[in-house]
Amino acid sequence: MHLMYSASSQEPSGGIAGWATELVDTMGGPGAGLAIALENLFPPLPSEVILPLTGFAAGQGVLSLPSALFWTTLGSVVGAVVLYWIGAAFGRDRMHTIWGKLPLVKASDLERTEKWFAKHGTKAVFFGRMVPIFRSLISVPAGVERMPLHVFVALTALGSLIWNSVLVMAGYWLGDRWETVETYVGLASKAVLVLVVVAVVTYVVRRLRSTDRAQHRRSS
Repeated sequence: MHLMYSASSQEPSGGIAGWATELVDTMGGPGAGLAIALENLFPPLPSEVILPLTGFAAGQGVLSLPSALFWTTLGSVVGAVVLYWIGAAFGRDRMHTIWGKLPLVKASDLERTEKWFAKHGTKAVFFGRMVPIFRSLISVPAGVERMPLHVFVALTALGSLIWNSVLVMAGYWLGDRWETVETYVGLASKAVLVLVVVAVVTYVVRRLRSTDRAQHRRSS
């Protein structure tokens, strides 16, 4: 069934929105699930576009609301599991080998990160599903650290259901103003990215200062 847009709305015809619209038009719920699975694997594909648009499609009768939530959550889980297995295949030993060759980092940094993940990994996977950018990336360290797969899947499904429900329902309720969701979630994504950049820059500056002090002590 083609999207039955109101007279005041126009069908998205280009970019990510147009691509997602075509998938949902052609495949219904499975198309929305496929789009979200790909969004997990390729984070530049924005869930803040795909999910509200799926909710809008549900409001137009293209698919039911339960179907929209089921397929998008299933897509989230499938995409996350693929990333999990990529992390598991990469492995902890290989991670340590590559980490040891990187500048400005120490083995102790990675060890602290591993200890943190061992203690807080379940919370990181669950809440990470509701944080732009991290919602995809968190699957890789979960795989590297071999979090039990059934735990990973359960946390991913629950966290993704919450995130997906908020954005799908927003698109459902907003109707042809579904793009409003993209605006606000996009701002949140940019804020998270800025915080990550600030954290990385702070880490590098501190490590450079520490290295300079160590060299100064050795030369004095």
